[in-house]
Amino acid sequence: MALIEKTKFQPGDRVRVRINHTSGHCRTPHFVQGKTGEVVGVFWRFPNPEQRAYGGDGLPYKVLYQVRFDQVDLWAAYQGPKLATLCIDLFEHWLEAEREAQGADR
Repeated sequence: MALIEKTKFQPGDRVRVRINHTSGHCRTPHFVQGKTGEVVGVFWRFPNPEQRAYGGDGLPYKVLYQVRFDQVDLWAAYQGPKLATLCIDLFEHWLEAEREAQGADR
């Protein structure tokens, strides 16, 4: 699903979620930080909720994506169905292309 054009990521792109080591309001669950998933939806641009939580205007708007993760990649002791997935809505500033992320790890 793509509702807007010219976004950094498109459905089918592999992305890794950035790791946030700072304290404060964070809209991205810790259990997906550092994990790799696949973009399955591009929604729209919205005010940045992390800025709005502290009274900011949330500008510039951020693109919101839906990213699908394999459960076996999220949980070390996962014993459920091997094909089970979890979809999470994540803002663009939390994502990096998998190929960029691999280069940064070297």
